[in-house]
Amino acid sequence: MASLRIRGVILDVDGTLIDSNDAHARAWVDAFAEFEFDVPYERVRSLVGMGGDNLLPEAIHLEKDSPTGAALSKRRGEIFEERYLGTINPFSGTRDLLKRMRDEGLKIAIGTSAQKKELEPLLKIADVTDLIDSRTSSDDAESSKPDPDIVEAALARLRLPAAEVLMVGDTPYDIEAAARAGVRTVAFRSGGWTDRGLQGAIAVYAGPWDLLERFATSPFVAGGGRR
Repeated sequence: MASLRIRGVILDVDGTLIDSNDAHARAWVDAFAEFEFDVPYERVRSLVGMGGDNLLPEAIHLEKDSPTGAALSKRRGEIFEERYLGTINPFSGTRDLLKRMRDEGLKIAIGTSAQKKELEPLLKIADVTDLIDSRTSSDDAESSKPDPDIVEAALARLRLPAAEVLMVGDTPYDIEAAARAGVRTVAFRSGGWTDRGLQGAIAVYAGPWDLLERFATSPFVAGGGRR
């Protein structure tokens, strides 16, 4: 049976388009320390890709909508903007990859666990603001990744069936969220996860530059191979 033509893509941002996962982890660690929570960097780093509503209970058994959780989340955002936002760079090939996707006729949506107020600066760093058809952040969903809400909201904005859309992400949380929404994932190692950690993706690439170089044989193209 012939495979369905891919008509749309949902893109994660952090660790996928820009090299920001370490910065997010450090902002969380700094905020935890200010609130007298001692959480190792390695532990927090393994949770980056989740939104705060899921990361806080996993890291310190605290709900985001509790008074302390809300204050800590707010401070984390301030620390990220003050100390780390200016250190972030896009991955090689990011803009050219999205241009190639547009040239192929793909509709492009953002589906990120980042907060809406953080998203625009991140997209500007990636230099892709003009290439995006729609944006979905954690503010547009009841729960962040690995829950499927963000992917489902992005799908609704694309107005395409799940079978004709691919997710591009860099964490197991992207893969799980997409799968629960009926969407297949193409994964990047650029976020720091190994192929083993990215199990469930239909293809794995080093990062935007790698997918761009091999786009003609990727799952985005009819008959594209697996790797």
